[in-house]
Amino acid sequence: MARDPAAQTAFGPMVQVAIEQYEPPGRRLVDDDLARAILPAGQRALVGALRVSPLRRLTVSAGERSVPGAWALITCRKRFIDDKLAAALDDVDTVVILGAGMDTRGYRLARRSGVPVFEVDLPVNIARKKAALHRIGKVPESLHLVAVDFERDDLFASLARHGLQSDARSFFVMEGVTQYLAEEAVAATFAALETAAAGSRLVFTYVRKDFIDGRNTYGAELLYKRFRQRRQVWKFGIEPGDVADFIAEYGWTLVEQAGPDYYQKHYLNPAGRDLAASELEWAVHAEKV
Repeated sequence: MARDPAAQTAFGPMVQVAIEQYEPPGRRLVDDDLARAILPAGQRALVGALRVSPLRRLTVSAGERSVPGAWALITCRKRFIDDKLAAALDDVDTVVILGAGMDTRGYRLARRSGVPVFEVDLPVNIARKKAALHRIGKVPESLHLVAVDFERDDLFASLARHGLQSDARSFFVMEGVTQYLAEEAVAATFAALETAAAGSRLVFTYVRKDFIDGRNTYGAELLYKRFRQRRQVWKFGIEPGDVADFIAEYGWTLVEQAGPDYYQKHYLNPAGRDLAASELEWAVHAEKV
């Protein structure tokens, strides 16, 4: 078992995504046919038991009572990233997923496209990912797994050693990562991204700063106690109104942000899902010009 507290969170979101796959296509918030397969045996068995609709509804309801809006937040942020990546795929040369965890996005993309995909994460998560992917099937040649410690290693030097070209128009994904980094590490990561080629895209998520500061828990007291009070696991936050200026310092232009209203309009209402998305975490789509 990994001792790094950030690494220990890699499976949780994929459990939710795997359970979501039992919803009918019209109600499903995100599509991922590998979500259950990537999980350890015990979690696969748990997810399999939830194919029964009433039990699944009870599970979602229980989660919503603990952390209101979390179910929609996780599933909709993944859908948002998948949508933006699909729309940009013809205009980029490579895909770089920073802090990939156990997400299957890179593998799913490599099955249908020859675009090089680089998945970057802590060494313990990369080892887990390799083992899980080999269990699922043959790892596509276009998928590269890169072990990096964001707070210590040179990101682009590590990527270059695995074949990333410096002039490649890249689609960068950084989902559920920034809150785990110290402010200095976030700045260093964005400073590295400043060197990305013109035409590159970036989607990242962030936790609101007032949650990190303890001024507003957005009904997620359980998460605040777990990630801020018991252990300082979540370290960095920013406010929606500050995002455009923050990324502009590193040469990126804000295209749009996705928060609860966006998720409600584009995903929850069309699917007929009686769920609210939390204000706690937002997603950003940006472009390098």
